[in-house]
Amino acid sequence: MSNLTIASLAAFSLRRRRADDFSIALAKDDSAVIFGEYIAFGRVFRCREHVFNTPLTEQGSAGFGIGLASMGHTAIAEIQFADYIFPAFDQLVNEAAKFRYRSGGHFSIGRLTVHTPTMAVGHGGLYHSQSLEGFFIGASGLKVVIPRCPIQCKGLLPSAIRNPNPVIFMEPQVPIDDFALPLSSAKILIPGSDLTLLTWGTSVYHCEAALRLLNSPPPSLAPLVPPSLRSAKVELIDLRTILLWDIETVVESVRRTKRLVIVHEAGMMGGVGGEIAAEVGKRAFLRLEAPVRRITGWDVPAALQFEKFAMPDEISNILYE
Repeated sequence: MSNLTIASLAAFSLRRRRADDFSIALAKDDSAVIFGEYIAFGRVFRCREHVFNTPLTEQGSAGFGIGLASMGHTAIAEIQFADYIFPAFDQLVNEAAKFRYRSGGHFSIGRLTVHTPTMAVGHGGLYHSQSLEGFFIGASGLKVVIPRCPIQCKGLLPSAIRNPNPVIFMEPQVPIDDFALPLSSAKILIPGSDLTLLTWGTSVYHCEAALRLLNSPPPSLAPLVPPSLRSAKVELIDLRTILLWDIETVVESVRRTKRLVIVHEAGMMGGVGGEIAAEVGKRAFLRLEAPVRRITGWDVPAALQFEKFAMPDEISNILYE
């Protein structure tokens, strides 16, 4: 099966999964409202009065969602691409994140979910392929979630919708019944004892491919992979929730393996990996046998036809590891 066919099937599964989760939210919650740019076109919803299109204003969608959630509704705002979220940044960071705290806990907009696709699509360029989760790390009061695949999306999106905190749900570009996974819970995909490899979103698949190449490198890579490293037991962890992230699982793993490599598509400067490295260094410093390493995208705008060269892939991962 070609990579294009696999990518198309994955995209179809994500769309089906998202539509199913939204339908369940509408069926189980009379206060749920779903809105966004073009959200009512091509969907399978039947409750049209609870699903509607908005004008092309991300700031307006975020502000409307905050107001709706503050009145006790479940507000699900759709932003077409994470790259378009910047006009809504003031609403999300200065209003949504601070809403409960500034009221002394008397008011809440915990039933607000902002859903948006994120990360590279292979040809998106400057305005459709950015990884922007790091911009929200300093916004205490928000939760940020990035699943890696349709089944994870299927479980994490209902949890985000029902969570008592405002959630930014970023899914990379499955079951049909109600199904939820806990937020702020990382998952160990491959157990190991020699190194902890931490990542999220699409980068999970690059890391899995890198581990296969590490254990059995092709002739073209064999001279670059010392035989002593080919038997390394690497523990692969999918972080899943970026804010608030699962500190306990990551730190426990690093204490066992004594090494940590963090991989993400976003650039290194100001990236999530720096915050994780600092926290792990504080909690497991005496157990580390090597500095924490970060493998990230270049600190440049998302490249056009050269997009794949500006972010980590399985080759760069294995060479850095």
